[in-house]
Amino acid sequence: MVDALEGKVAIVTGAGRHNGIGRHIALSLARAGADVVVTGSGRPPDQYPDDEKEMGWRDIESVADEIRELGRKALPLVVDIREADQAQKLAADTVSELGRIDILVNNAASSRGNDRVPLVQLDESEWRRVLDVNLTGTFLVTKAVGSKLIEQGEGGRIINIGSIAGRQGMPNFGAYATTKAGLVLFTQVLALEMAQHKVNVNCVCPGLIDTHRMKDITRPGPVRDAVVTGIPLGRPGDPAEIGDFVTFLCGPGGSYVHGQTIHVDGGRVMS
Repeated sequence: MVDALEGKVAIVTGAGRHNGIGRHIALSLARAGADVVVTGSGRPPDQYPDDEKEMGWRDIESVADEIRELGRKALPLVVDIREADQAQKLAADTVSELGRIDILVNNAASSRGNDRVPLVQLDESEWRRVLDVNLTGTFLVTKAVGSKLIEQGEGGRIINIGSIAGRQGMPNFGAYATTKAGLVLFTQVLALEMAQHKVNVNCVCPGLIDTHRMKDITRPGPVRDAVVTGIPLGRPGDPAEIGDFVTFLCGPGGSYVHGQTIHVDGGRVMS
């Protein structure tokens, strides 16, 4: 896939965590030749996990440095995707600084908080927090960037990052799962609307991936052992595997993949 995306410009939202899916998507796209805009929420350094603090991690600034080390241009932007004006500015700044947009990866998602409880115990504020980021934020960014893709008239790719939580019922995941299920239909509607503009739209649903957010599950121990028994391949995924799959969908090999929701989960949903 080296240079398969030469001359392309990609936006990856939610790409600031060192061991996050967004960073690995951004780096994979850069390795394939794309210049990359990486966005983050501007989380304060005191909220970084210990491993990021120890390495002197600087969120999207560090990811941008890694992209530049690969010989590509990078633009780190703090964006609150829940705000329409900031989504519009993201699209405008990308075109102003890098000249165009070819790829949008909607990866940003709400952080794990007090939403992981039974629905009848879920605070309305938590419900709205999760929906505002995962659905409304994705809509606003897609609206802003999708309009630019249509204006350019040269096609493009939009990838929404869902979750297998949106493909099968899981207790205590009500708000999160509802938003990720919503992304599946969002993807299908958008795919039908954008086909005439030669913009491929797909949804990638990761399973259990070994990121910082999932360390309470993926660290060695009885919880991990119990979870991986439900995964036919018998292991969590690596975030780089998601990154490389997204890059495939954005390259020549993904040119006839459209309107699909694809599980990258070691076979968990299948089983």
